[in-house]
Amino acid sequence: MGRWMRRCGLMAIALGVVGMHAVQAQTEGEATGFAKVATPTLVILNAKVWTGVPGAEDAEAIAITGETISAVGTTEQIHALAGKATAIIDAAGRRVIPGITDSHTHFIEMGLQLGRINLRPAENREAFINLVAATAARLSPGQWMLGGQYSVDSWDDPSPPDKSWIDTVTPGTPVFVNRMDGHQALANSVALKYARIDRDGPPDPPGGEIVRDPVTNEPTGILKDEAMSLVSKHIPPPDERKMYDALMLACQVANAWGITAVHDMTDLNQIPAYVMAGRRDTLTVRVRSYLQTEEFQKELSTLRKAQSEAGGLYEVAGFKSYMDGSLGSRTAYMHEPFADANADTRYPRGFKLAHAAADSYPADIRWANEQGLQMAVHAIGDQANHDLLDIYASIPNVKERRHRIEHAQHLMRSDIPRFAELGVIASMQPFHKADDGRWAEHALGPERSETTYAFNSLLRAGAVVCFGSDTPVVTMNPFSGIAAAVTAKTLAEEVWVPSQRISREDALRCYTYNPHVAAFREQKLGTLEVGKIADIAILDSDILTAPIDDIHRTEAFATILGGRVVWRAESAATE
Repeated sequence: MGRWMRRCGLMAIALGVVGMHAVQAQTEGEATGFAKVATPTLVILNAKVWTGVPGAEDAEAIAITGETISAVGTTEQIHALAGKATAIIDAAGRRVIPGITDSHTHFIEMGLQLGRINLRPAENREAFINLVAATAARLSPGQWMLGGQYSVDSWDDPSPPDKSWIDTVTPGTPVFVNRMDGHQALANSVALKYARIDRDGPPDPPGGEIVRDPVTNEPTGILKDEAMSLVSKHIPPPDERKMYDALMLACQVANAWGITAVHDMTDLNQIPAYVMAGRRDTLTVRVRSYLQTEEFQKELSTLRKAQSEAGGLYEVAGFKSYMDGSLGSRTAYMHEPFADANADTRYPRGFKLAHAAADSYPADIRWANEQGLQMAVHAIGDQANHDLLDIYASIPNVKERRHRIEHAQHLMRSDIPRFAELGVIASMQPFHKADDGRWAEHALGPERSETTYAFNSLLRAGAVVCFGSDTPVVTMNPFSGIAAAVTAKTLAEEVWVPSQRISREDALRCYTYNPHVAAFREQKLGTLEVGKIADIAILDSDILTAPIDDIHRTEAFATILGGRVVWRAESAATE
């Protein structure tokens, strides 16, 4: 991510069409083989255009008129359409693809995280403590230390962190740092005092766990799922301006990787920042929001108000809800106990979160469906996925509604064909497989591993699979995601569950066309065809032919949103 940071100063350039030039052109329609085409406002020439249309050969050039693709063909044909005012991008043989969609983000949170502590690079306890100490030294007394993104599972000693690690280096600083999956957090003693968590209580909230020393009952500082809110509710939320600034920064990050759309899991207090950006026309990605709440009926008015205020590139689609926790925190809800559970494990199968365990939950989802809303529900464990599919199956018109399962991470083999049968979208994050694959089999065992991150099995069964990142849990880089899906390599460079590998083209469709199917926009976006909106990424390397181990280094040479250049790489700005 460091490379795009060095280029943020280019954003003013990126919003124009610097480096392009206009040429004298032939009269409209003189290009052989084309019907009369309006003079384009922008053309891309000398490219290798992957249109995303199955079976179609590469094209060489694209003409854009306004926000719409008006012609696709050879460089000679498209060049002949240009007029005096037509801007020209010479792609110089670069790969051109439809704009990329990240189908699962916490977008504003990603922008905020860039200004918070990042514990992901820590490779051992000492490094973890040193990062916390260095950050605490920069904070004002009493200022909360937030962020984190830690993961200890791949360490030589994967023992979970403990408040004792950091108490001595944060005596006046409340600390609340998340595990990378967001389903576990470490709080120091200062932060625990805000929530009055000590050896005498409180009890575990439904759907959560306060991890305690088995002998003394002293809290270790680790809080899981619903227990995290005992502390987090005491943290002052960022104001609207800070969230707006984080959103603008997140847009720059996305555009630098050719991302033109995101499906965002939006906190209710983030809505004003999106509305502000929509009114100011400052968004440079299309944002489709799913509002995170477990109180659908109570928050329907909030959702309707957000829908009425939304506009431009911002839209509100439905609610985001949670069935369970995560594999790394062992709070995913499994059909059988975790392979590494023992007699002391309090929840050997993980658990459903409190609202999902309530008898009213299926009726709540059916009610949201009746309101015309699209549900996006987090399900990690195989039992959580099974139960959610059962709920969706109880909806009479389910296939036309395209409800989603976020993550769909660990599946029973018998549930894989149900996604296509029910028209349920599998919204998945392939880089999680590269990350978790270093240790996941210890938690799952070999048999369950075969149907985890089941990209290939789901696609072959006819399901609509769309890919995303879950940023800021992991990098937003879609090319790291493509590499993970294609190679099945973990971050330890070991191949894990190779049977679920897919082709580069299939992976690209999961990032381009399929997300627009999930968003009911496939008639307008997702492929590079005449009449569709011109959301386009010009890449700095050819991900269809480059060595597979180099794919993750890919970035955007230029990113085009609705016919407007919103990102140009440094090397492109002087061409």
